[in-house]
Parts: sequence; C-alpha cells; structure tokens
Amino acid sequence: MKMVVITGASSGIGRSAAEYLAGRGWTVLAGVRKPADGEALAGADGDIRPLILDVVDEESIAEAKTRVSELLGGRTLAGLINNAGIAEMGPLAIQPMETVRKHFEVNLFGALACSQAFAPLLGMDRTRQGPAGRIVNITSVGGVIASPFLGAYTATKHALESVTDTLRRELMIYGIDAIAVGPGAVKTPIWDKAEEANDGAPYPDSDWAEAIGKFSDTMLEGGRTGLEPDTVSAVIETALSAKKPKARYAPVPDKLTNWTIARRLPKRWLDKVFAGRFGLKPD
Repeated sequence: MKMVVITGASSGIGRSAAEYLAGRGWTVLAGVRKPADGEALAGADGDIRPLILDVVDEESIAEAKTRVSELLGGRTLAGLINNAGIAEMGPLAIQPMETVRKHFEVNLFGALACSQAFAPLLGMDRTRQGPAGRIVNITSVGGVIASPFLGAYTATKHALESVTDTLRRELMIYGIDAIAVGPGAVKTPIWDKAEEANDGAPYPDSDWAEAIGKFSDTMLEGGRTGLEPDTVSAVIETALSAKKPKARYAPVPDKLTNWTIARRLPKRWLDKVFAGRFGLKPD
C-alpha cells in the first residue's frame, strides 16, 4: 500500500493531486481543515480518506500524525506533499506585517512543521518497515523569480526552496528524499481567492493602484488559462515514484519565455520587463 499525505487538499493543486494519485492506486490522506471539505472528496475514484489537518495548528498536526501512524501500522509513509498555501497581493513597502507573517505561518512554517511531524513516519523512525518516503514541497516559479506585488508569497516560496534543499541533504542518512515542484500559472482558484480577500483591486488609494490592477488581471488570467492541475499532479507523482527523481521540477506554461529566459536574464533587465509591463516606471 502506497500511502501519501497531502496538505491543503480541499481545492486547487492539492485536490487535483489527491484525486489523481488515488486514481492510480495510491491511498491518499487528504488534509483539510473542515469536515465539509473532506466530504466533498468522498465521491472521487480510488482510496481518498479525509484527514483533518490545519498546518498552523500544532495540536491539529499532532492529531493528524497519530491518525496516520495508526493507519500505517508500523509501515513507512510513502510521501508527504506540502501544498497548503495562501497568496495575497500587495506592495511590500506598505503591506501590513500581520498579512506578511500569515504567509510565512502557512506557506513556510506550516510546511516545515508538517515535515518535522511526519519525518519519523517517512523513515526517520528506523523501527518502521518499508522503504523511506519522500517529501514533496509545492513551491512556485515565484520561488526562484520574485515578482512585484507578491513579495510575501514569493518570499515564502524562496524560503521553502531552501528548506527543501536543506531537508534533502540532512535526511539522506535515512534515505528520505525532499523534492521541490515549482509550477507556473495553474488553473486553480488561488488568485480568485486573493482577489476576494482584497475585495477587488487591492490598495486603490496607493501610488501602485494602477500597476496592481494590471498585475491582478495578469494573475487572474493565468489562473484561467494556465496549466491544467492534472499536469502538475502528474509531475508530483513522478517526484514521488521516479527511481532517480530530480531535486526540482518546473511545470511551467510557455516554459522558454516564462522560465528559461526569465531565469537567465540579468536582474536589472527583468526589472525593466516588469516596469514596462505593469507601468512601474517613475513619472
């Protein structure tokens, strides 16, 4: 039995991954914060079992670990997919620190807390039977290429890239792997949620109002025309099961432009690209 835990499985990439993996023979423990979200997954094909798991609640994480341990019955967990995340647009120079901290609590500290909790089940506890499991952290293109107005989000994803590399190098002694999957635009509700959280275009009275509006439109369009979530789910399964997985995967639409070239441009050149596209040049 290949058992995997997924955080943030109520929607978007997390839900897609849960349904995709379950349809391919995995036993999926789908982490959700609310029982109703778990019930919504009940009709999917395959073995999906809702797991109440709030990544910013230590007690919730501990209870989820206990539940998973009971289900494993002394075997190792095949994988932990740290997917739970939030994104709210705003200029870092004026975005409330409470909002910035919230991004770190969910996107970074939540992923690390779950990694620490489930590491014994993945193989750090050498009394368990079976091969060591893998940690798959869902980062982002933004984990490598920072963009304006998503500074809090991209900062957490940059940090999660570093955490992934460090975990991989430390956990080698147990045979546990840690892999980053950094998607580009994906057809998920995350940007619609971001728009709702900001009640439409955020910071309407700031000097960035027009630029943020253009950026918001770009993000929303990417969320409607980006990669199908199943494309990312297939990459996640590869990260979980490949004999010689890469340390990082980058499923990105229009990859040459949005990833390969953008990653190689000098930072000042990329500054000019953002400035021209979103109207960030000084008056």
